[in-house]
Amino acid sequence: MEEKVFKAIQDDYPDDFAWCYGCGRKNEHGYHFRTGWQGEKTITLFKPKKEYTALPGFVYGGVIGSFVDCHGTGSAALYLHRKNGNEPGDGVEAPRFVTASLHVDFLKPTPNGIELKAIGTVYEIHPKKYRVETEVYAGETLCAKGEVVAVVMPATFLEK
Repeated sequence: MEEKVFKAIQDDYPDDFAWCYGCGRKNEHGYHFRTGWQGEKTITLFKPKKEYTALPGFVYGGVIGSFVDCHGTGSAALYLHRKNGNEPGDGVEAPRFVTASLHVDFLKPTPNGIELKAIGTVYEIHPKKYRVETEVYAGETLCAKGEVVAVVMPATFLEK
């Protein structure tokens, strides 16, 4: 059975902040990562295109880094959105996060042409700061582990 993210937090990001190359729905050239709930964990699914190749048959590590990064910020947004009494798709604008730190360990080469799955666990550090631990799978193979520290987007990002 194919897994799917039906209600993604990125769908509830304000239009002005939906341009991220990784997860922005408004960026026609981006990856369009979408993060949702899977029980108490978070999930993002992504099938890399052939052009995201590092070596023939394997995904470029920068794409995996972006996958972990956007999964982490999306997971933090999901967590805070739920903490505030909301769920994706309920018509309430989702909080937006930025990355304070990103760490990725590449455990095995990630094969191209297969759907990747990021599974995350969110830990609250502070009401505006969250740590997300992520595991990236290609099929049943654990290919990478990552950690993102995400912070609520500062109001200064709204200033032009």
